Amino acid sequence: MINQLSLKDISFPILLLSILPFSIILGPTVSLVNIVLIGLFYCFQCFKNEKITIFDIRAVVCLLILYIYLIFNTLISLDPASNLGRNVGFIRFVLFFLSINFIFFRFKNSKNIFKIWTVIFVIFIFDIYVERITGSNLFGFGKIQIDGVLQPHGQRIVSFFKTEPIAGAFVTGFIFIISGYLIDSFKKKESLRVLISFLLLLSFIGILITGERSNTIKAFFGIILFFFLTDFFIWKTKIFSLFLIIIFLCLTIYSSDYLKTRYVGQLFEKVKTEESRKKFAENSLYLKLYKSGISVFKNNQIFGVGNKNYRIETCDEKKNKENKDYYCLTHPHQIYIELLSEHGIFGTIIILSIIFYLIFRLLGQIVKSQNYLQIGTFIFIIINFIPLIPSGSFFSDFNLTLFMINFSLMYAVNKETNIFSQR
Repeated sequence: MINQLSLKDISFPILLLSILPFSIILGPTVSLVNIVLIGLFYCFQCFKNEKITIFDIRAVVCLLILYIYLIFNTLISLDPASNLGRNVGFIRFVLFFLSINFIFFRFKNSKNIFKIWTVIFVIFIFDIYVERITGSNLFGFGKIQIDGVLQPHGQRIVSFFKTEPIAGAFVTGFIFIISGYLIDSFKKKESLRVLISFLLLLSFIGILITGERSNTIKAFFGIILFFFLTDFFIWKTKIFSLFLIIIFLCLTIYSSDYLKTRYVGQLFEKVKTEESRKKFAENSLYLKLYKSGISVFKNNQIFGVGNKNYRIETCDEKKNKENKDYYCLTHPHQIYIELLSEHGIFGTIIILSIIFYLIFRLLGQIVKSQNYLQIGTFIFIIINFIPLIPSGSFFSDFNLTLFMINFSLMYAVNKETNIFSQR
């Protein structure tokens, strides 16, 4: 049954998993196909091995309950057609979760995957610096102006994502995985600790110079949490490293007029005086979106308007006129307000209860085992739920893919928590 799995059976999904970060860079369609193919690998194994079952695995049952809820959410949505693909398609992540755990359970050298991930990650970080210094990345993407026309992303870094300023989010999604993997791999080599710390610093500064403030804040808190939860560094080294990060953070910001404006001018100057605070409260896009999301929630408290339906509600001309706080855009740009407005109290409780239960039930084992890769994935998941700061849509393909990669690995990389070891 499970023990009869051969290297030949697993080589294709290992290849797909190895290029997963690259497939995300290529675009949502490519990454979606990759995720689906990796997930189908588990289905294939189920057909081959009839004794493989999933309904006695607690984590999988919880994910299936979440999936059933999302189907229900589609049925009660304002416009079911708008979120049908997103909600029904969530099953690919359930299968992906199963496959990742299965691969790491059966293939002893599965962590070699992270060698390729590290190479992709380092190239991506290098490209971010190239774009910030030269004005375009290695392939010429990221120019502020093309034929005299200002580009929507402005001075924010796009790197290999061409026109989307999500490079910082991508790095944040992998920085703790790569750091954890490198520490796990070289923890017995004292001389490499400085090199690993330097890569972590370069990666964090890389996020900073993308101009993505929310991801910079998330990464900073993530690094503090990483130092706090791991015993790899002694306390003196932890304090010195954090002090060094803060120094480099300040030096980097004040070495660039754009970054100074982005991180200082656009934030502190707006709350400096009573008049500026009042003006900020009236004109801030994020505050308008927060108020709009809360207003949508107040009008749809129990079930919300449906996943991906915030735009349907707020962009409706009649409703927009009737509700002065409504602001027409894709989503409220804050995870809790998004959940409340689109899923209501009922759905928000279900979603957060399942996610937090599946995360925190492992916390004791994660800290005790000091599996640095697992700690890294745990940290990424936690920083996604920092309150107040702006965020992308949680259920978007890009964000959910990064989340489920970390979530799946959090279970898979430790034999004590791998779902197939627990059976």
